[in-house]
Amino acid sequence: QLQLVESGGGLVQPGGSLRLSCAASPGILPDNSIAWFRQAPGKGREAVSCITRTGNEEVYLDSVKGRFTVSRDIAKNTVYLQMNSLEPQDTGVYYCAADHLCSQWDITFPTWGQGIQVTVSS
Repeated sequence: QLQLVESGGGLVQPGGSLRLSCAASPGILPDNSIAWFRQAPGKGREAVSCITRTGNEEVYLDSVKGRFTVSRDIAKNTVYLQMNSLEPQDTGVYYCAADHLCSQWDITFPTWGQGIQVTVSS
């Protein structure tokens, strides 16, 4: 059974950093692109970043470009989202999701993690 598990969330002050991890079942990463979505209170999920299944292309939401970096470690079956210079509007539940292609549309992703809370507040 395909499985994704997020970790690394928490409370951080504005300007701070967090690194999220998405641990995948063995075999997921070589065959799938992995996206990060987030959902703020009262809003829908939005695509934040995606790394392609080949690992040679990364995509970012405009508002996080230059602050967030997605990466992966195939040997550890893990994808990371390094988040720097965090802002209060980055607050939300962050999810990782797997599919063959990167997409901004959450409905295209069949496999999801359970989500993890990120709160940016002073």
